[in-house]
Amino acid sequence: MSEQIASELQKLHNIAVDMDLSGDLRANAVKSIGSIGTHDALLTLLDLVANEKLNTDERELALKQAKNIVKASR
Repeated sequence: MSEQIASELQKLHNIAVDMDLSGDLRANAVKSIGSIGTHDALLTLLDLVANEKLNTDERELALKQAKNIVKASR
């Protein structure tokens, strides 16, 4: 994985877990992670799914994005 993608995933992950930001901004970060579509993006999304600090809707969105990556890799 390129360092640029790794850096972008880390930035998006940080936005997705920052509870001081709006829910819409966090949701957009999760969708952006899903659009990257790599194995590392999948792992990042699964990390968000497991994060109990996020609300249920955010965790379900991360799970949906992860599912889309898995479907696309068939």
